[in-house]
Amino acid sequence: MLIYKYILRAHVGPFLFSFFTVTLLFVLQFLVRTIDQLVGKGLSIWVIFQLITLNLAWIVTLAVPMTVLVSTIMAFGSLSANNEIMVMKANGVGLNRLIIPVLIVTLIISYLLIRFNNDVLPEANHQARLLLGDISRTKPTFILESGKFSDDINGIKILARKTFENSNNLVGIYIFDYSDPIHKNLITAESGDIGFTTDFKNIVMNLTNGEIHQLDNRNYAGDYRKVKFTKHRLIFPAEGFTFQRSSDNAFMRGDRELSADEMRRIIDSLRINVDNYYKNLSNELRNVIIRMSSLEFKDTTYKLNAPVSAKDTVVQVYRQFMNIKKNLEHTQQYKQTVEDQIDMYLVEIYKKYSIPFACIVFILIGAPLGYRVKKGNFGIAAGLSLLFFIIYWAALIGGEKLADRGFITPFLGMWLVNIVLGGFGLYLMLKSS
Repeated sequence: MLIYKYILRAHVGPFLFSFFTVTLLFVLQFLVRTIDQLVGKGLSIWVIFQLITLNLAWIVTLAVPMTVLVSTIMAFGSLSANNEIMVMKANGVGLNRLIIPVLIVTLIISYLLIRFNNDVLPEANHQARLLLGDISRTKPTFILESGKFSDDINGIKILARKTFENSNNLVGIYIFDYSDPIHKNLITAESGDIGFTTDFKNIVMNLTNGEIHQLDNRNYAGDYRKVKFTKHRLIFPAEGFTFQRSSDNAFMRGDRELSADEMRRIIDSLRINVDNYYKNLSNELRNVIIRMSSLEFKDTTYKLNAPVSAKDTVVQVYRQFMNIKKNLEHTQQYKQTVEDQIDMYLVEIYKKYSIPFACIVFILIGAPLGYRVKKGNFGIAAGLSLLFFIIYWAALIGGEKLADRGFITPFLGMWLVNIVLGGFGLYLMLKSS
C-alpha cells in the first residue's frame, strides 16, 4: 500500500504541471486562430474572457488524455532513472502491479471526463458558438477615409474630403441619406466631427456651415427643399457596431452541442419517422391491391361491377400505384439521408466515450515507455506524448470522416484507434514485465 501511495505521489506533480502547460498551449493556439475576429471590434475584456472560458471545455477534453500520457511517462521515467522500479522488481513488485493504483485513479478520471463531455461540454460549445457568432456580426470601429464613401451605416453614405488621424474632425462633408422611403436627403457641410454616444448605440455628427437638399421620392418634379444651416446635429442608429448577445434559443443545436442521451432520443425519433413512412406506404399499397382485386371486367370494356364504385377505373388505380412507387423512391432517399444523419450523431456519441477511454490506453503506453526511456524530464515526456497524441488524433479525425461518409461504422471509426493503441500498450507492458 505504501508503494502505491508513493507511485501516486510521483504522478501528482507531473500531472498538474503538464495539465496547465498543455492547456496553456491549446489556449494560445485558439487565440492565434481567432485573433482576427476579435481585433478592432471594441470588445470588452469580460467578453474575451467569456469566450476563452467557454472554449476551455473542449480544451480540457483534449488536454486530459495528453496530460495523463505526459505525467505517466515522467513519473515512471523518473522512478526508472533512480532505479526505484528495479528495486521494486527485486522485491517481487512488477510493472504490471505498479500501474494498478494509476489505473484506478485513471478510471475515476475517465468517468469524470465522460460526465464532463455529456453535462458541461455540450452547453459550453453551444454558448461559445453563440458568442463567437455575435462577435463575428459585430462591425469594426467606424472609420472614415479621405475621399471615399463609407456605407457602414445602413441607408446612409458619408464622404469626407479630409480626415485627421488624431481627432474626429472632418472637412468637406457629404452625406447621402436614403434611409427614409419617402424623402432623399443630401447634406453638405464645410466641417464637422463624428463620434458615438456614451452607450455606443448611436452615431452623432456635428456639422458646421452647410446645406440640406431634400427630394420627394413620390414626385420628382414636385416638392424640393433646400435648407441652409450654421450648426446642425445628426444622429444615426449604430446598429451592428456594438456587441449584443443572442438568446440561448437563437440557433438550433448541432451534434457537438448535445449530450449522448439527447442524441439518442433524436436518433430514436428519426428511426420512428422512417418506420412511419414505410407503414403509411404499406397501408396505401394494401388498399390499392384490395381495390385492384375487386375489379371485374366484362369483355374489353373497363366498366366495373358492384361493389366497386363507378368512379374507380383501371387508370385511376394505376395512377395511384405509380404515386406509391414515386413515394417509395422518395422515402428510400429520405431513409439514406436519415441514416447519414444518424451516423453523424453516433460518431459524436462514441467520441464522448472513446476520448476518455484513451486515458487508460495512454497509461498502458506511458508506463512501459517511461520505464524504458529512464528519463523523467518534461521534454522527453512531452515529445513522446506529442508523437502518440498526433497519431491518436489523426486516426480519430480520419475515423470520423470515414464514418460520416459511410465507409466504416461509427463504432469502428471512433474505437479502432483505442483498440490498436491499447493492444500496442499491452504488448509493451508484457515486454517490460
